[in-house]
Amino acid sequence: MINNLSHAGIYVLDYDSAKEFYTGKLGFEVRQDVKMDGRFRWLTVGLPGQPGLEFTLMEPGPPQHDPETEKQLRQLIAKGVLGMGVFETEDCRGTFETLSARGVNFLQEPADRPYGVECVFRDDSGNWFSLTERREFDEAKDWGLCVDG
Repeated sequence: MINNLSHAGIYVLDYDSAKEFYTGKLGFEVRQDVKMDGRFRWLTVGLPGQPGLEFTLMEPGPPQHDPETEKQLRQLIAKGVLGMGVFETEDCRGTFETLSARGVNFLQEPADRPYGVECVFRDDSGNWFSLTERREFDEAKDWGLCVDG
């Protein structure tokens, strides 16, 4: 059976700007950066202290995509349709301040939610991510749901 997720892919519009965003602004580290067969590049980044998970930064194009598909994917990426994720932090408001000072584009400032404090940002390609300071919550009370007992 499956027992681990080692890589997850994020489509980006440009390898170098994505590498700078994830390492320079978010503090990730480059795990692998290998140029293969001309344009194709195997570029992975990960969070320091979390060696078991890498994000593969992928530009659309050959050999995986024909020119028309590449064009369509680039349009969807820029609109923020394809990529998303949730990152956790112990201090959402403090991390928001730090990342804002580094030039990260926030779509939503930190706000209190039933599950914690959350803000939302985009990478330089258009992918959006939630940054969450998690707290424990009672689903029935905090979400207003009926719970059958």
